[in-house]
Amino acid sequence: MTMQPNGFDGVLICDGVEVPYQRLAPDGTTDDLLAQAFMLALAGSGFAPDEIDGLGVASFTLAPDHAIDLAWRLGIAPPWCMDDCHGGASALNLLQHAARAIQCGDANVIVLVSGDRFEPADFKQLVDHYNLTTRTWLRPLESGGPNALFAMLTQQHAQRYGLSRADYGALCIAQREWAARNPQAVYRAPLTLEAYLEAPLVADPLGRFDCVPVVSGANAVVLARADLARARPVRHAVAIRALRCGYNFDHQRGDGLQTALAQLAPALWRDAGTTPGEMDLVSVYDDYPVMALVQLADLGFAPDHDLRALIARIASGALPVNTSGGQLSAGQAGAAGGMHGLVEAIAQLRGAAGERQVPNARRALVSGYGMVEYRYGMCANATVLEACEVQP
Repeated sequence: MTMQPNGFDGVLICDGVEVPYQRLAPDGTTDDLLAQAFMLALAGSGFAPDEIDGLGVASFTLAPDHAIDLAWRLGIAPPWCMDDCHGGASALNLLQHAARAIQCGDANVIVLVSGDRFEPADFKQLVDHYNLTTRTWLRPLESGGPNALFAMLTQQHAQRYGLSRADYGALCIAQREWAARNPQAVYRAPLTLEAYLEAPLVADPLGRFDCVPVVSGANAVVLARADLARARPVRHAVAIRALRCGYNFDHQRGDGLQTALAQLAPALWRDAGTTPGEMDLVSVYDDYPVMALVQLADLGFAPDHDLRALIARIASGALPVNTSGGQLSAGQAGAAGGMHGLVEAIAQLRGAAGERQVPNARRALVSGYGMVEYRYGMCANATVLEACEVQP
């Protein structure tokens, strides 16, 4: 596991945007979706294209093109350019590198974009060739993707903590209630426990509502040098209080019920000067309900290991988790999945979340989790964000 030095002073997040997710692939290309996200981000942040001197990109279906190809199509020539391929950990990985680049003077204003456009064949190609291990060991079995892996992990998790399918369902239902207040969520219809339990099984014990729905879409985040951010017409920005990235290969030999977040959490909270109990909202990477619970526990939101009590807090709204509806209801637009929760946290801290706005939201925790190998995800990261007024 690796960790970076503390401190992100002098950098502010000016905006986070989302190109509405769609169940069916829209006309055009992945390039088009990323370009839309880029332009939406500029419109929201007040920066002009010729002020952008950094671009970071995460996408599965942009290939064979890269960030530099997209920069050319956008009409910019950024001296700082980065591709990232860490899946659900990509957004925070990009955020870390972009913030450091601004601090070091390598760039002043950086736009991070992520997203994918999926036809059915595109998704099959992705899950069959996600990495060499997947291609070598899982594709011959025609496992159909990560559902079987996370079904086994859910079985182990349920046995260890004494949880039932209804307990995992409570998390899905709570997120669907948030999604009902999010006009951009793909799945907004009310979800009952009865409907959850009666849904067809995909890989026992995972039912239809436990598996993240694949959609097309894109997200973008704008970071800038603090003095430049304060010169914009935007009143509210977001500060990065702490950010830690972990690559814990040892847990590949374990049971998958703990991520690298467990090792980096103490340093993260120390860097931020705060605690889990002081978070106003949380965005955790939720490709499956079990992984949301694992990350929350690793980050200290269940210090007594009572996951039923944690679920009850989430279900009651006492702990706002994945207030967009999360990927389980808003959808997972490929590599944009890792940025979706970050954009939601930015919206909440800027007071721009509309009907689902968490009152007086000042602090948020965002986590990422990615790169499913033959067994479990190999990297995870988390950031603590804080609302910041840049205009009187």
